[in-house]
Amino acid sequence: MTQTVSVAVPRKGRPLEAVLERFATVAGTHSHSVTDDISSTLRYEKSVTKGNTDDRTVYERLAEYSDLSDPTEPEYTLLRDGRAGLPRRIVFDSVTLSLDGVDVQLVGREEPFRALRTHEFALGFDSADLVLEEVVSLEPDGIGSIDDINARIDPMESDVRVVTGLGDTVYHTLMATPEVLPAGATLDRSFVADYEGPLCISPRYERLVEAVLGTDAIENVDFRYPDADDGREEEAAIADTGLGVYLTMTGSTARDHGLVLGDHLFPSETVLMENDAERGSAIDQTKALLSEVSSETAIRV
Repeated sequence: MTQTVSVAVPRKGRPLEAVLERFATVAGTHSHSVTDDISSTLRYEKSVTKGNTDDRTVYERLAEYSDLSDPTEPEYTLLRDGRAGLPRRIVFDSVTLSLDGVDVQLVGREEPFRALRTHEFALGFDSADLVLEEVVSLEPDGIGSIDDINARIDPMESDVRVVTGLGDTVYHTLMATPEVLPAGATLDRSFVADYEGPLCISPRYERLVEAVLGTDAIENVDFRYPDADDGREEEAAIADTGLGVYLTMTGSTARDHGLVLGDHLFPSETVLMENDAERGSAIDQTKALLSEVSSETAIRV
């Protein structure tokens, strides 16, 4: 009898695309076609939310995309969109893929990491950022890589552990104006440790930045936050402040604001996670298959 393993995945966006790419790599031809179809559909729906017109109603599109009669074909659902005039958005719901004799059911969740924490799933994918924001302990020294995460999770706080990263990396990066940097100074962790003054960050990342830099380094730092109502890019607020941390891949926008790029502090990466209390043979087999293609980033647990 074929075993089924349920895996929690994001409902949309870059993290879901990274997960679908991983399954396309390790599964067969049909799975590759299905994952491509899901990615294409959600990219189109994103374009609709950004103003691309479609004569069909959202319910008509949902009915056309979803095949409820076949679990190996994708299903979608509606998610409330908080923006004015866009009350519904089509997002991923579920699909079942065959992975080396195991039926793997991908189940869309708004918060996959929290679904693992509450033991709804044994395996799941989510942003490494959320792990830092919720369960990684704050210590005097900072954390700089995916490999460091598990050592900072209190086993009394969570049974969830990170298995591997998927490589869809955008970095939390130090940025500063030239005026803040003394001549010849390097914009790195040691600079922040010696720095006294304002540091601009997104308010949602305060605990993450504390974990990444370490409590010693931010002892004399005064966190400042971009004005959510002024409509400007966050790099502009960092330029006004003089020093900050922000997510970037190329740094082009930061440079447009006259900022110098410093250390990549931590990779904002989609990670495969497991709830250690829910392990089993089929789960371990699935975890191994999903990890082996990225041995360079796999964490040995």
